[in-house]
Amino acid sequence: MWRCVILVKGENTERPAGLLQPLKVPEWKWEEITMDFIVGLPRTRKGYNSIWVVVDRLTKVAHFIPVNTTYSGSQFTSRFWEQLHDSLDTKLRFSTAYHPQTDEQTERTNQVLEDMLKACAIQYGTSWNKCLPYAEFSYNNSYQASLKKSPFEALYGRRCRTPLFWDQVGEKQVFGPRIIEDAEQQLRVVQENLKIAQSRQKSYADNRRRELNFKVDDFVYLKVSPMRGGRRLNMKGKLAPRYIRPFKVLEKKGEVAYRLELPPSLSGVHDVFHVSQLKKCLRVPGEQAPLEDLNVHEDLTYTKHPVKILETSERITRNKRIKMCRVQWSHHTEKEATWEREDEMKEAYPNLFASQP
Repeated sequence: MWRCVILVKGENTERPAGLLQPLKVPEWKWEEITMDFIVGLPRTRKGYNSIWVVVDRLTKVAHFIPVNTTYSGSQFTSRFWEQLHDSLDTKLRFSTAYHPQTDEQTERTNQVLEDMLKACAIQYGTSWNKCLPYAEFSYNNSYQASLKKSPFEALYGRRCRTPLFWDQVGEKQVFGPRIIEDAEQQLRVVQENLKIAQSRQKSYADNRRRELNFKVDDFVYLKVSPMRGGRRLNMKGKLAPRYIRPFKVLEKKGEVAYRLELPPSLSGVHDVFHVSQLKKCLRVPGEQAPLEDLNVHEDLTYTKHPVKILETSERITRNKRIKMCRVQWSHHTEKEATWEREDEMKEAYPNLFASQP
């Protein structure tokens, strides 16, 4: 029985669980927005080190705002954003924790912007904030397959006319009720195009996924990710457990999310999880192995550290000798020890070699 539990916690070969649940298409422009931060950028002369990305869910128009991050995203949402939305009577819809696919529109926008910044960094260097207006203009005037037009055209009802591109000769004037009729007609076209794109994306995504449902009072395993002392070495946690202790399902939230009963040791972890992070437990908890002392962090990762060096060896290549050491890691037996480069281990864990001759 013990070995069965260990195998369940270690295996990770199933297709992702949870069918795609497309978000409802908004009724009007800028009625629903998504936002995210691109962090870790080189600090500019004005002190900017991050970009605040805001995207309209209907027209896909994006704004790229350079900012200086002095606190985390969780502090931003808890301190500022909740007070602001109360004042403006705005409804907040937070994405499911550890499931970035919820807001893949903004994630994709971030990728496009990062690619643009990489190209601009060659000319601007650390002054990347100077090219943000150009990146925003270029993005908003690029053709979107889901809209079948550019975000600018979807928002304003006409193509952007620049000195480099004039698609019309003369001037078109629309007055009175005709303006409203044209705007509503173009809005219906955009909404229909988005629904078609969502249907196509769902059919593609569901081919690689499986439907999985749980009931209240069921027990499930929770997926975690290993980290070795904040850096990944040769094995990259391949032998680490993928799931921890079975938890009781308290409530179903929406179509593909569940609230779990977490112990006090995981009080800092949000208790609602997407079904892709869960695996069904087929036996009662009393028959399962005890909870591992993994010290799980708030982002569902845990730190692995070396316990001891079991043996050393040398690997001979064509032109040099590489010293190797067989390391036993925390939460693992000697049979699961891995071979690592001695120089990398000395750099990452110098105390491990303090007692070595």
